[in-house]
Amino acid sequence: MSIEIRHPTPAELPAVFEASTTSFLQRPDIERVAAQFGPVMDPDRTWVAWDGDRACGTFRSWPTELTLPGGGSLPAAAVSGVTVLPTHRRRGILTDMTAAAHAALVEAGEPLAVLIAAEYPIYGRFGYGPATRDARVTVDSRRATVRGERAGSLELAPRDAATRDAIRMVFEAARRQRVGEIRRGDLMWDLDTGLVEDAFEGKRWDGFTVLHHNPAGEVDGYARYTAARGDRVAENLIEVEDLHALDDAAQAELWAYLLSVDLVTTVRAVHRPLSEPLPWLLGDARAVAFDRVRDVLWVRLFDVARALEARAYERAGSLVLEVIDDEPWGGTRRWRLDVGPDGAICRPADASPDLTLPVAALGAAYLGGTRLRDAVRITGVDEHRAGSLAEADALFRTADEPWCSTPF
Repeated sequence: MSIEIRHPTPAELPAVFEASTTSFLQRPDIERVAAQFGPVMDPDRTWVAWDGDRACGTFRSWPTELTLPGGGSLPAAAVSGVTVLPTHRRRGILTDMTAAAHAALVEAGEPLAVLIAAEYPIYGRFGYGPATRDARVTVDSRRATVRGERAGSLELAPRDAATRDAIRMVFEAARRQRVGEIRRGDLMWDLDTGLVEDAFEGKRWDGFTVLHHNPAGEVDGYARYTAARGDRVAENLIEVEDLHALDDAAQAELWAYLLSVDLVTTVRAVHRPLSEPLPWLLGDARAVAFDRVRDVLWVRLFDVARALEARAYERAGSLVLEVIDDEPWGGTRRWRLDVGPDGAICRPADASPDLTLPVAALGAAYLGGTRLRDAVRITGVDEHRAGSLAEADALFRTADEPWCSTPF
C-alpha cells in the first residue's frame, strides 16, 4: 500500500502520538499526552505519513522567534517530533514529509527553520547545519566559592503562577540579549514550574526555583533546579535545569547560592553555553569541569537574502555567494552580500561567484558560532576566488558564542 502524506484530523491525534512516542522508545499514556499536547499542535503545521489508517511517520513545527547577531530577530519554524516507525524505515517517508513541510513553510513566507537533531547525520541532507553548541558543567561545590560582594537578594519562590510569570519575564528579556535563543511556548512554562502535570512523566515538576532581586527589589534572574540524594546525607547533587539573569551580578549571585546549599557536594548544569563565565567567578576555577559538548540548534535558511540582511556583522566585506539548495523548490542562486557599518544588503547577482556552497553550510555559520571553514569540511565548497573562504569565515564569525537553552 502506498504511503499518504497529509495533515491529521483532531480525532487522529492519538494515533499520531502513538507513532511519535513509539519511534522515540517511549510508552506514555497516549490519551493523556494527546489531551495535553494536542491543543498546542497546529494541524496546518503537522504532517503525518499514513500507511492505511496507521500513522507511521510524523513531522511538526511551531512558530517561534530566533535572536540574531546584533540583537535583531526573525520569525522561525521550530521543527520537532520528526519520526518514522522502525517498521517503515528506508522508504523515503522522512524525505516526503520534509519536502511537504518545507514547501508549506516557504509558501507561508517563513525565512528559516530550526531544530534539535536526535541523530547527527540526518538533517544535513535537508539543508540544516549545526549552529549552536552547549556543554554539561559540573562543579565540586566544596572547592567553589564565588568571589565578590553581594548586592541583591534571593528568594525561594513557591510553585505558583506568580513565579511562572516572574521567570518568564526574565527569560523573555534575557533571550533578546543572547544570539541563538528562541521564544518558549505557554505550555512549557506551566510544565517547567510544576503548575500542571507532565503527561509524559505522569507527575508534576518537583524542583525548586530561586529568584534574584536587584537592589531596587526587581526580579532580574532565576534558577530552576532539582536535587538528587547521594549515598550519604551530606553528599547530594543539585541539577540546574535553567539559569538566566539580566546582568553579570545577578548571574554570579545565583551561582553563589547554588554552590552554597547545605548538604550538597556537586552542582551540575546540563545545558550551558561554552562561554559559561562560572570558572572566572571562582577562587579555584579547577572546581569546574566541562564535558558532553554537543551540537544543539540546527539552522535551515529558506529566504537567504532576508536572513543575511537581518543579522549584524562585526566586520565589513563584500562577497558573491552561490548557494546550492537541493530541495524541489530550491535550486542554485547567486547573492551579492555587502556588509558595512550601516548594515547588510543581500541581492540577486549575475557576477561570477566567490564561493559556491550548500545552504546547510550557510545555516551552520549563520549565527556566528560555527566556523564556515569547518562547516564546509562536511558539505564541500568551491572557492572561485583565492582567499574568499577565509573572508567569508571571518565575516560570519561573531565574538560571542550563540546559545539555545530551550529544548524542544
